[in-house]
Amino acid sequence: TFGGKDTGASASAPVRLVTRFVPDEHKPFTRLPDETNFLRYALKKGLEQQAELGVNSFQYGVIGSTDTHIAAPGLVAEQGFPGHGGAGIAAGEGVPEGLVDDLEYGPGGLAVLYAEENSRDALFAAMQRREAYATSGTRPQLRFFGGWDYDDKLCESPDLVSQGYAAGVPMGGALAPLPERGTLPRFIVQATQDPGTKSNPGTPLQRIQIIKGWYRNGSLHERVLDIAGGDNNASVNINTCERSGEGHQQLCRVWQDNDFQPSDQAFYYVRLLENPSCRWSQYSCIQAGVSCEDPSSMLPGLEGCCAAEHKPVIQERAWSSPIWYIPGQ
Repeated sequence: TFGGKDTGASASAPVRLVTRFVPDEHKPFTRLPDETNFLRYALKKGLEQQAELGVNSFQYGVIGSTDTHIAAPGLVAEQGFPGHGGAGIAAGEGVPEGLVDDLEYGPGGLAVLYAEENSRDALFAAMQRREAYATSGTRPQLRFFGGWDYDDKLCESPDLVSQGYAAGVPMGGALAPLPERGTLPRFIVQATQDPGTKSNPGTPLQRIQIIKGWYRNGSLHERVLDIAGGDNNASVNINTCERSGEGHQQLCRVWQDNDFQPSDQAFYYVRLLENPSCRWSQYSCIQAGVSCEDPSSMLPGLEGCCAAEHKPVIQERAWSSPIWYIPGQ
């Protein structure tokens, strides 16, 4: 669940289907995800462990990855997706006609690291300090810092990144000890749209959310907060995959947690959402000339284009590694 194309906007309205395979028949069936299927559930259980055992075994960073079998890591564009290879179908006599993959599969995600240089040692060091973020397959740029004394106008500063490091910690880190009672944590989030290519332009950004989880008096809590951008009525024409509506090339916000309690363990991570766009299967259906109103256009192997479980539209996104607050540390 953590690495898939999660289209749920909040914990109260999960819409992604989780696929399970029946061992005897190898046929998939779907159900709505449980609370335990979400990344933030594991992060909250880590806070509980910290309180009860003094250690957090779920203090992890976040990456996304592909799960294809075609030796092409990073080939994650929805348009032109060649299939992940296999899909449970033998291809000894060539790839079967129709959709290149089963509907529950997708191109996969990407892992992004912030390292001093492109070397083995630097990349492994970035992973060890969890300075990493995941995307569902597109390439937006995302920065996330946490501290106690960031200026409200830092988004206007050309040295935002250096100030982010100097006065706080990046994604994957833990906030420095509370400097004095009454101080509130502040976070910088900066995101830039994936520029895409000339033939396949990137999709504008819709909004930035911060997901907060905290442990208080033996209970676990969470909130999903819109902090920049918002619902903008953007849409996509499923007959052409042409996108419409406003969006943002860049979003930035210095956000303060006014509900912070210094005795609560907590984590914060960013979810960045793009405007809606077509899923790989819809691109394939359009290219094949399928019209669900005209059964004669549905060639063998393309029945999934008009199946009830086919979701033609997705919202690509990115997730940062969390920043933790641990009282007394």
